[in-house]
Amino acid sequence: MVNSSGEGREQSRDHLEKIFELQKGLAGMMSPKRYPDDTEERVSILCTAIIHEAVELQRTTNWKWWKTPTAFDRREAREELIDIWHFVVQASIELGLTPDDILDEYMRKNEINRKRQREGY
Repeated sequence: MVNSSGEGREQSRDHLEKIFELQKGLAGMMSPKRYPDDTEERVSILCTAIIHEAVELQRTTNWKWWKTPTAFDRREAREELIDIWHFVVQASIELGLTPDDILDEYMRKNEINRKRQREGY
């Protein structure tokens, strides 16, 4: 939550900046032979990774209505979600977004989505 002094925004940005810093370090460890040179191709393979990680996250749930439900493993679900975050942050870096850009774009799109809900989208 952002207070009137902007304190929440500062703390959120600091956390996101740390995540970006960690991701850039991890990306620097990737083999250049396996990671495409072209930005569009990198974004494309990151999209594929996000999709597959989302399926892995879904598999932690009882989405198969025809099967007997099992206990939900929150720890495993959280790990799969963080895998998605890794690829989303890397795609953000590939597209030149900064933590400030993400917050600004999120706030802009959030307002659009709120307007849509108010207007019966």
